[in-house]
Amino acid sequence: MKHSIKKNCDFKKVYDEKKSFATKNIVMYISKNSDVESNRLGISVSHKVGNSVVRHTLTRRIREIFRENIENIEKGIDMIIVLRVGSDKVEFFKLKDDFLKLCKKHGILQQS
Repeated sequence: MKHSIKKNCDFKKVYDEKKSFATKNIVMYISKNSDVESNRLGISVSHKVGNSVVRHTLTRRIREIFRENIENIEKGIDMIIVLRVGSDKVEFFKLKDDFLKLCKKHGILQQS
């Protein structure tokens, strides 16, 4: 995926901004990135959240939610989603609601 954050140094840059909001299932960190005109997404899921199949399923769900809403999010944003313990038992639409709620809290959701 061309919109992904893979390198550890890129994760650290976003974490160092310390701009985060959280819900019961998701923690979202964001950072402005002037080098890139598109948005990038990094996903972190702890080993405490289910087995590898469950973690990969959650990662795919978050990527799909991001893909569906990428047009409504400001350009030039690096975003890291940390999935909390217990998020594996939540339905897709609840994760989507949490994602959109956090985007609104950060003020990066554009009116559609």
